[in-house]
Amino acid sequence: MITQDLGSALKANSYPGRGIVIGRSEDGKYAVTAYFIMGRSVNSRNRVFTATEDGIKTEAFDPSKLTDPHLIIYSPVRVLGNKTIVTNGDQTDTIYELMDKQQTFEQSLRGREFEDDAPNYTPRISGIMHVESGTYNFAMSILKSADGDPSSCERHTFTYSNPKAGVGRFIHTYIGDGNPLPSFEGEPEKVTIKGDIDTFTNEVWESLNEDNKVSLFVRYIDIATGEADTRIVNKNK
Repeated sequence: MITQDLGSALKANSYPGRGIVIGRSEDGKYAVTAYFIMGRSVNSRNRVFTATEDGIKTEAFDPSKLTDPHLIIYSPVRVLGNKTIVTNGDQTDTIYELMDKQQTFEQSLRGREFEDDAPNYTPRISGIMHVESGTYNFAMSILKSADGDPSSCERHTFTYSNPKAGVGRFIHTYIGDGNPLPSFEGEPEKVTIKGDIDTFTNEVWESLNEDNKVSLFVRYIDIATGEADTRIVNKNK
């Protein structure tokens, strides 16, 4: 698989929807993840990321404009011991709760499906990072309808051990803009991860479509120590 320049890939797609990048920093020292949300409607754009004790949550920027919290208010990031969970919906909590009961990442998602937002049937995308004693691996998942048919759910899980420095995997909800929105297809795309946390954060944020981008979360986790550094960028201020 060709390694794409992440910034160029984002600039070429006006509406990837929600996206997760997971990989390893260019210097090899950090486990890296980014999660962004975009929106076309007033309700979707009326959001911000706020920090929580173990991750982040989405909140309405202007509560008076919130018309439907369904599918847009959730905790995208939670930490369970040495594992960091990143998703595009409330399946974050499902993964957290079931893995805490000793289920695997894949097992924890077997009771979930794509979102109930016909006609799009937005995929549920999820990732988990495991950093322990100087080792690092991660997995990603997508739950999607079968070519837009809600009677069938396709479940795909991808695992990556000892990922290479400067390389990440990128999975997003939509191939691009459309009506209905076309779901992501294939395995997570291979993309570049450049520079330190601020350089990477700036590249992702500046490459997202100006009209549609809403919020961005980036975390660098020191693989040797487990210490994390986080950046949150919100368009609404």
